Amino acid sequence: MYCEETYQETLYSGYGQNFSIDRRLFETKTEHQHLIIFENRFFGRMMALDGVIQTTEKDEFIYHEMLTHVPILAHGQVKRVLIIGGGDGGILREVLQHTAVKEVCMVEIDQAVVDLCRQWLPNHSCGAYDDPRVTLVIDDGVRFVNNADTAGNRFDVIISDCTDPIGPGEVLFSSEFYRGCKRLLTNKGIFVAQNGVPFMQLDEVKTTVHRLGSYVSDLHFYSAAVPTYTCGIMTFAWGTDNHEARHIPLVDIEARFALSGITTRYYTPAVHQAAFALPRYIETAIAESMG
Repeated sequence: MYCEETYQETLYSGYGQNFSIDRRLFETKTEHQHLIIFENRFFGRMMALDGVIQTTEKDEFIYHEMLTHVPILAHGQVKRVLIIGGGDGGILREVLQHTAVKEVCMVEIDQAVVDLCRQWLPNHSCGAYDDPRVTLVIDDGVRFVNNADTAGNRFDVIISDCTDPIGPGEVLFSSEFYRGCKRLLTNKGIFVAQNGVPFMQLDEVKTTVHRLGSYVSDLHFYSAAVPTYTCGIMTFAWGTDNHEARHIPLVDIEARFALSGITTRYYTPAVHQAAFALPRYIETAIAESMG
């Protein structure tokens, strides 16, 4: 019997998912992590880091649109954006759709991820790295947010497009990281971050409540269903001192969306508003952690 080559994800103990490797494109051990890019007959090109699927051509738009357009359109007057991580370029691509954004600083720890994704996953960035509004910094995200000069580095939106809290991405879930991000936010600035699949990673929600909640007065989560990140919805952490931003009326989000001129495949103003409605088990975990 023919046995095709497969990639087994190793994020969870006792549970996993397999993907056929229809064509192995590139594999290496970078300075920071193991990286593989391969083709799958359903998801197209896929990238994994240290045994965990990070992104696929098939469904990346859901994750990148929701992590980008929700905070930018909720804020309404974004000029400067900081991206932590995001080496595949998907977040950068979506941020740059907003013509009102004048400057984007992207801090990625691994130059190899940027280079290899530009080569093997070019549809993620779509030339975004060549936009003159972009400054790419190769550095540790925690070090950057805690050492950057606040006089010239305040941001309206900070997006943490981090891996799961293992390996190089673990520090991007720390109190030290959240403290650094808060110091770089403008007064009405919004911080958002990938926060895992709560059905499998509910402790990550609780940890974020404890750590991020020390630095912002409005801490919440919103969600989206991304097929690659299996076992239910994915949550995104939301932190700001701007209490109005999470409660913008639908008619205002629709007006901002229309004025922005961006094109989307998943995000809509109605999805934006609904994303903040969470299942009871997540609400309970948040409430218990705050209590």
